[in-house]
Amino acid sequence: MTGTFETESLGRQFGEAVATKDHAAILALLHPDLDFRAMTPGLVWEADSPDDVVDALEQWFEDGDEIVALEMLETDSFSDCARVGYRLRVRNEDGLHLVEQQAFVRESEGRIGWLRIMCAGYRPFDH
Repeated sequence: MTGTFETESLGRQFGEAVATKDHAAILALLHPDLDFRAMTPGLVWEADSPDDVVDALEQWFEDGDEIVALEMLETDSFSDCARVGYRLRVRNEDGLHLVEQQAFVRESEGRIGWLRIMCAGYRPFDH
């Protein structure tokens, strides 16, 4: 197992890749034998492949959802996990929103092998 610094770095890279919709980078970060669970306001998601995670992200942030800013990115580690929190400013046909997610990651062979995400959903952006 690698140190918590590397696990925290993986979490940071994941948050940055989500913010830029960089699906190739996300695929490169995820271990092929991934254990993934997530909760959004309307659904619970489960997957065991990197492609399934990208498919979920494409549903959460559709083509018409423009991520205009990464408002916040913070990481922390505990035990064998890292937590990354990221807040995105998103514009779509309904206006401007904030979306915050908390992700928990564990490293496996230099990649993310275990991933849990909790999403607050699209919240109104107050200027």
